[in-house]
Amino acid sequence: MDGSSAWGAEDEAIIATNTEATECKRCAVELGYWKDDYIGYFAKRVDRKAPEINRGYYARVRAMEMFIHQFLEGVVLQRCGTKCQIINLGCGFDTLYWRLKDSTQAISNFIELDLPAVTSRKCHIIKRNKQLLQKICKEDGEVMTRAGELHADGYHLLGVDLRCAGAVRRALAAAGAADELPTLLLAECVLVYLRPAAADALLAALAGSFARCVLLVYEQCNLADRFGAVMRSALGARGVPAPVAAHSPAEQAARLRALGFDAARAWDMDAVWRALPEEDRARVERLEMLDERELLLQLNQHYALSVATRGALFADLDLNA
Repeated sequence: MDGSSAWGAEDEAIIATNTEATECKRCAVELGYWKDDYIGYFAKRVDRKAPEINRGYYARVRAMEMFIHQFLEGVVLQRCGTKCQIINLGCGFDTLYWRLKDSTQAISNFIELDLPAVTSRKCHIIKRNKQLLQKICKEDGEVMTRAGELHADGYHLLGVDLRCAGAVRRALAAAGAADELPTLLLAECVLVYLRPAAADALLAALAGSFARCVLLVYEQCNLADRFGAVMRSALGARGVPAPVAAHSPAEQAARLRALGFDAARAWDMDAVWRALPEEDRARVERLEMLDERELLLQLNQHYALSVATRGALFADLDLNA
């Protein structure tokens, strides 16, 4: 499928997961799990979510931020001597660009890709909120919007079907992606919804395009057991295709190496949670009473964070760094 393909009910159900995730993040932010000054532009008032959901989203956001910080501060600024680029695959309404804009100057280009229905809506929200637009537009810069896309100096938002690796390559070229720059690739709950062949083609194309890169993948795992079957059934009831390639963490790491990355590691989110600084975990645990600790453990054992790298500079990125 290319960017002009008509969307079916399955695609609409996948698109709806973006709305749900954004609302969950806003709820957790409002309760003090982490700070995000921009999430309110993308999700208005939301119902309170269950404590295990809020804590799960905190672990997800905190873990991604830890590795992003390692990439930006520990590697790019100290070892590469150049700025980097970030490519956010299936970006949804993620606010990462604006949050990083407040804290670092290490990024020369930030590219966001998602289905056109999502990018059109995100583009509309950005254009009508001055606080978002000002972060994108430099004093003498120009912002161009067309057909649900937004282009500015250092930021690009494009609609593309990730199931077509060729369309992704064309979109990246249009966004000024540079093969030689250190590159951070992000994929949160997106690859698992692609058919295995399409996901593998995309990952292989990205590994082959960027000789110095880090890929962070957050998605479901271990869905072959009874709890995994419940998760798959719940997704199916909402019209979302049940993940086909929900590997174990070890299988995911091996898969990424086979697709062209030099090294890869993966952990379930229980291991990630236990690796977070003790003071962070203690603070979060004080925010809400958690009665269903077993449910949180089961959820954490069915999501994983994977880190794949190309280039020797990035080989030491690790959960406990």
